[in-house]
Amino acid sequence: MKRLVLIDANALIHRGFHALPPLTTKKGELVNAVYGFTAVLLKVLKELKPDYILTAFDLPKPTFRHLEYAEYKAHRPKTPDELVQQFPLVKKVVKALDIPIFEKEGFEADDIIGTVTKKTNKDIENIVVTGDLDTLQLINENTKVYTLKRGITDTIIYDEKAVRERYELKPEQLLDFKGLKGDPSDNIPGVPGVGEKTAINLLKKFGTIENLYKKLEKGETRNILESLKKKLLDNKDQAIFSKKLATIRYDVPLKFNLEDCRVETYDHKKVVQLFQELDFKSLIGRLPNRQLTI
Repeated sequence: MKRLVLIDANALIHRGFHALPPLTTKKGELVNAVYGFTAVLLKVLKELKPDYILTAFDLPKPTFRHLEYAEYKAHRPKTPDELVQQFPLVKKVVKALDIPIFEKEGFEADDIIGTVTKKTNKDIENIVVTGDLDTLQLINENTKVYTLKRGITDTIIYDEKAVRERYELKPEQLLDFKGLKGDPSDNIPGVPGVGEKTAINLLKKFGTIENLYKKLEKGETRNILESLKKKLLDNKDQAIFSKKLATIRYDVPLKFNLEDCRVETYDHKKVVQLFQELDFKSLIGRLPNRQLTI
């Protein structure tokens, strides 16, 4: 089975920035996020040995989620300039390694990744590489998620079994889980007063938010406490809307050709020179052993 690796670039860049001390080049340029991203990328190339690879980036402009809900991610602090200035350097590394970059105004990197996983056929194994767990909803028999547990070296691969072991739910139910519980990191409200355990128990019984509310409105939920019923019914629209906000899109208009993402050659000399400029000498020995481009 051929393997496509999809890199959630922004998630890895943020992880590198916050996990590593403020590394600087001899010129005084801050590069800790670039180093963290590059170290994970090289680890992935070595461990996963992809046949195809791509990177997906967020753009700074608002997405459709921000337009639908002004409070989406509103509590997050402004991205520090020290991090913003490292994004062009990350892209420079990606381009030097001849890895395609995908980004689309109005959408997040997760939406790009979700769309691509639906464009590949059943002969392709998709592995999403990320620093957070939002993409667990994409997991199926052809898609897994490789994520960082702590720092930039402790990793885990989630498949359907691993999701069930952690959440007691199927991957596709994680949308309903966020719809009920909310997601503080993205400022998705959910149902006030419904926590993780309650959300899981409800979904184990009713499967989806839609089915839960169908049963509630028919009075077929005798085992639910009246106080919980009231919370759920009072916040029905918010729960359904929260699920919608948490849902990764599969319909981003992309020009995607799998063969353009094939892992082939790269200009080794050019990459070594770039790594020397960035003072990434310790990473040079980790570069993939592929012949140079002519």
